[in-house]
Amino acid sequence: MITKLDSVLLPKKKFIFHYKNMRWARGRNETYLCFVVKSRKGPDSLSFDFGHLRNRNGCHVELLFLRYLGALCPGLWSVTGGRMLSYSITWFCSWSPCANCSFRLAQFLSRMPNLRLRIFVSRLYFCDMEDSRERDGLRMLKKAGVHITVMSYKDFFYCWQTFVARNQSKFKPWDELHQNSVRLARKLNRILQPCDTEDLRDAFKLLGL
Repeated sequence: MITKLDSVLLPKKKFIFHYKNMRWARGRNETYLCFVVKSRKGPDSLSFDFGHLRNRNGCHVELLFLRYLGALCPGLWSVTGGRMLSYSITWFCSWSPCANCSFRLAQFLSRMPNLRLRIFVSRLYFCDMEDSRERDGLRMLKKAGVHITVMSYKDFFYCWQTFVARNQSKFKPWDELHQNSVRLARKLNRILQPCDTEDLRDAFKLLGL
């Protein structure tokens, strides 16, 4: 199945370039998404899949992932043994989702109680303005049950070990990795605080979704 997606492992230089959590990320016009899919079908049965995707043919990577969801999560929509299979998906994204992708994901997840999504992001996409639609989108994702976190050193290290063709080379943190991670984490926390006062259904109605 993985052969239908991008190659499983990222080149080292490509990972560093696209995931570097620098303040001014010029030239990073693509979003890369490394994913882990897990499903426990029984007390002794755990399925595990991983890989990565990037934007293709004008389709944002978050929505592209949904196209492969049936192959990545077999039985997600069917009932087996009187119940639907549950899946846990973790994303490590070079950028946080844009407003449209956030709204589409939240709408989709509101209909999928057996699917849990965690998103770790290296950088925040167009979230500087207080009235940014991207901020509203992130709040909507949180309201839909998505756990959104800024990547820390341990997350970059995990991605390096899991998704990168590193040839046994060790992960070398770039300058200000920790400081930028802390700054972005504080910013994301401030963005997500108003989430508790919003209603997801009203937001969908307002957006015409």
